[in-house]
Amino acid sequence: MTTAVHSPTIRPARRDDCPGILAIYNHAVAHTTASYDYEPRTLEQRQEWFDAHQRDDFAIFVAEAATGDVAGWSALNRYHDRFGYRFTSENSVYVAESWRGQGIGKMLMAPLIPAAEARGLHSIIAAIDAANSASIRLHAGFGFEHVGLFRQVGYKFDRWLDVAYMERILRGYPPGTTPA
Repeated sequence: MTTAVHSPTIRPARRDDCPGILAIYNHAVAHTTASYDYEPRTLEQRQEWFDAHQRDDFAIFVAEAATGDVAGWSALNRYHDRFGYRFTSENSVYVAESWRGQGIGKMLMAPLIPAAEARGLHSIIAAIDAANSASIRLHAGFGFEHVGLFRQVGYKFDRWLDVAYMERILRGYPPGTTPA
């Protein structure tokens, strides 16, 4: 297990961070219910994901360890493709197993809110495995409120999984709009 001597630096992700982002995600796929994916992603898929986020102005951040390794990552993601959802995003926060419990999730969550506001988003949705109390606490600490529970909508590791939905309403309104 890695022991943090220095806290990682949080910065916007670069395309060359994709292998580190991929390794963290694929570990979560194989060993946790943080993702309900069953199959690991390829580097090509992760690079396409990165390019789409850059093109569509969805922020991605990494926690860079002193070694240059990616200790974790966070992102704003398209919530739905339908035009009416364009002011809503779903977030992702993943921390490498060896860095968990060291505050990296908080460090990675912090820049997502101003990035969402700068993009003109109105809300951020978090879909969290309901048994993931650490992620639920993390989101609550950043002002996300519990807005729903979908029971037995996921299936992984031979069991049904519930998904907790949390939401953070952002201040302000998108450019060119006014409150109703």
